[in-house]
Amino acid sequence: MDEKDLKRVEAHLKRTFGNPHVAVIARKQKDSAEVELKGEFIGVVYEDEDEAGSFLFEMAILAEDLDV
Repeated sequence: MDEKDLKRVEAHLKRTFGNPHVAVIARKQKDSAEVELKGEFIGVVYEDEDEAGSFLFEMAILAEDLDV
């Protein structure tokens, strides 16, 4: 992902989640970026191989993070 894509995806996630603390950070792998919320890792954004210009956001929710 280039810098332009990082900024576009970050702006979209900020709007979608209504949170200005979302950050999209480049990784060594050029096809993806890390997503953080207030400095805490929350997921990964990947370039969509099937649709140019689109992206996939993957976020794991661990059992220990859920309130029971």
